[in-house]
Parts: sequence; C-alpha cells; structure tokens
Amino acid sequence: MSLALVVALVLMGLVCVAAAIGAAVLVVRDGRGQIPPEPPIRPWTAGHLPSRPYATLDRV
Repeated sequence: MSLALVVALVLMGLVCVAAAIGAAVLVVRDGRGQIPPEPPIRPWTAGHLPSRPYATLDRV
C-alpha cells in the first residue's frame, strides 16, 4: 500500500472514532434518552362529546 492510502485510512479511522465519542457525549448530556413526564392536562369536552374516541371510553 502506498503511504498516501495509509494516511487516508488512518485519518478516516480517527474521524470515525471522534464521531463515535461525540455521539456518546451528546447522548449522556441529553439525559440518556429519558423523556420528561407530560404535564397534567384536564381532558376537554364540547358539551356532551368526550375528548377521547368512544372506543377508548370505559363501558357503563
């Protein structure tokens, strides 16, 4: 292999390692994928119409 090819492969490997480390740092800083809880919101109604589809309501 020529020297230029070896240098290019080494540089590409270093870029890949740097990208993997950067991605790991971003995931850790972001809270490891945890989603904050949704704030409680009262269900809306429009007269007698429910805020959820009838199929998901509790049966009487």
